[in-house]
Amino acid sequence: MVAKLSALTGKEKAAILLISLGADVAAQVFKELSGNEIDELTLEIANVRRVEQEVKDEVVEQFFQIAMAQNYISQGGIGYAKQILEKALGKNSASDIINRLTSSLQVKPFDFLRKSDPQQILNFLQHEHPQTIALVMAYLEPAQGGQILSSLSEELQAEVARRIATMDRTSPEIINEVEFILENKFSGTVSQDYTKVGGIEAVVNVLNGVDRSTERTILDTLNVQNPKLADEIKKRMFVFEDIVGLDNRAIQRTIREADNETLLLALKTASEDVKEFIFHNMSQRRVESFKEEMEFMGPVRLRDVEEAQTKVVNIIRGLEETGDIVVGRGGGDDIVV
Repeated sequence: MVAKLSALTGKEKAAILLISLGADVAAQVFKELSGNEIDELTLEIANVRRVEQEVKDEVVEQFFQIAMAQNYISQGGIGYAKQILEKALGKNSASDIINRLTSSLQVKPFDFLRKSDPQQILNFLQHEHPQTIALVMAYLEPAQGGQILSSLSEELQAEVARRIATMDRTSPEIINEVEFILENKFSGTVSQDYTKVGGIEAVVNVLNGVDRSTERTILDTLNVQNPKLADEIKKRMFVFEDIVGLDNRAIQRTIREADNETLLLALKTASEDVKEFIFHNMSQRRVESFKEEMEFMGPVRLRDVEEAQTKVVNIIRGLEETGDIVVGRGGGDDIVV
């Protein structure tokens, strides 16, 4: 016999839910799970002997409530979800559901903004302090952030990008305060741990979504203000595996500029897609020579491979800066005529 609902673990509830839903539905759920999750749930299901109908009903009802709350969150944010649930189930039940949902899903702050149009967010944020804009943008989807950053004034663009890149940890109290100001109905909970947002990767993701003109303006400004930071961002804006996104003329020019030893080392750990793309843009004779040398190359240090890949990326950056090749960006303004 299975214990009452309050005594059940999350895995036990999941097992009971799948049993209640039936084999066909459970099979569809299993298709969405990892191997470890399937193993754990299968073992849990096997251990279930008898479940009282009352417990089954409570598990299914709790799942339904959480699914319903998650749907409300996707429509209008945690504040909206809580408001609807309070009307339907009462204040206490709504709070319990939201707390369970946010603790299990780790709903990010400013979730309501990620459902909004970038132009609306821009109108909302453009007169805020640069640090506030940076904090909010660090939580947005990269595509949203890129569009917003492109639309800010040039002076503000570089300032916001710098603040995102140098942002480390923000206390939950500050996040709550900013959320309250930006959406007074937003009442969700955030993790009590300090939340890590921003950093180099965050600003790189945002910059990958802006147009080329905006990218150059921001990086040029940062290069004057903080050359080390600008260089670090540039290094991560284009990685070796991104080579497959170049057109044939660009990769052929890159191959001509790189020496054989550098290319051989760079291809040592490259994916098959990258190798195939590069070989496709070489002569058959050179491809055969490369494959033969790679076969007899033997073990090499990973650091040497990474340095060789960096050299190739630097060649691409250099050719791009001189206008010899075009590297596509998320902004979509790189039209070749």
